Amino acid sequence: MFKLIAAFVLLVSTVSAAPVRIKDLADFDGVRGNDLIGYGLVVGLDGSGDSLRNAPYTEEILAGILERLGVNVGDQELRSKNVAAVVVTAELPPFARSGSRLDINVAAIGDAKSLLGGTLVLTPLKAADGNVYAVAQGSVIAGGTAAGGEAARVVEGVPTTVSIPVGARVEREVDFELGEIENIRIALHNSDFTTATQVEAAVNRALNRQVATALDSGTVQVDFRALGDINPAHVLGRIENLEIQPDSRARVVIDHKSGTIVIGERVRISRVAVSQGNLTLRVHEAPEVSQPNPFAAGETVVVPRSFAEIREEPGIGFAELPSEASLTDVIAGLNALGVGPRDMIDVLKSIHAAGALHAELIVQ
Repeated sequence: MFKLIAAFVLLVSTVSAAPVRIKDLADFDGVRGNDLIGYGLVVGLDGSGDSLRNAPYTEEILAGILERLGVNVGDQELRSKNVAAVVVTAELPPFARSGSRLDINVAAIGDAKSLLGGTLVLTPLKAADGNVYAVAQGSVIAGGTAAGGEAARVVEGVPTTVSIPVGARVEREVDFELGEIENIRIALHNSDFTTATQVEAAVNRALNRQVATALDSGTVQVDFRALGDINPAHVLGRIENLEIQPDSRARVVIDHKSGTIVIGERVRISRVAVSQGNLTLRVHEAPEVSQPNPFAAGETVVVPRSFAEIREEPGIGFAELPSEASLTDVIAGLNALGVGPRDMIDVLKSIHAAGALHAELIVQ
């Protein structure tokens, strides 16, 4: 286990030292997608849809669709179990034009058992401004299955969450003219002054003029006015393929749920001695029943009886980590203790509490 962890950390440190493209480190301000959402209906299910008595909104939207198609349902009660109310989500990519196709996700919001084999009815998709930007429709693709009887039910995957590849068509474009902007900002995914300065230097060096300025640790602004009459798309295409060596803070990330530990290459530990041991407290119950003789007056009583045992695992003693230990020294020192992943988490937290771990400790 520890050899695998050490190999993974060393692999991360090796890759992080290689040049990385700016397009993998940052986004261009304004060049982004927009989230879309809609409320619709999936029909054609094999009896696995919503119970209309428990989901009145499904009956309401079904009646609305039928009335728009010229079918007057009036006050009739619909009792079909072949329909399900769903929420449809999608992302409108930057510069999407009318007629472009989008992938969509569909999720049931009622008590439907499965959306397998259903068809999504025409559903408008709106953005945060309330305008309709796309329309979705098509046969759903379910990745899970469900089967059941009167006493048992088996579900594999999530059959109530499905997708429709290219299931939506763009009907409205987002107003954004790239050719009319005077400057654009490069937003780093991880804010760092050293990385921002490297991006600034790389852009100015590639364009052979001072057009990029680091505004803060996460933003670099590029002035297109200093470039003259040049197509901004060509400039951004050249900038995003520039390579730099990004810098970052020393971090130790701990995931308690899975027992995963990731240690960055810049982590250092001051000289410290660590000892780890396990103390086990075990308590078990063995109640006894006291019952009187057949002709004696009395009641049957349960007498509680508890046994406690304290056991300490054999200690390993102290393991000393040298001053300003490197990543390799940290892994080797922790492995020398022979502790498991859960105990290693406690050791790292204790070293950090002692002030000897020179890194940002992130516990998830």
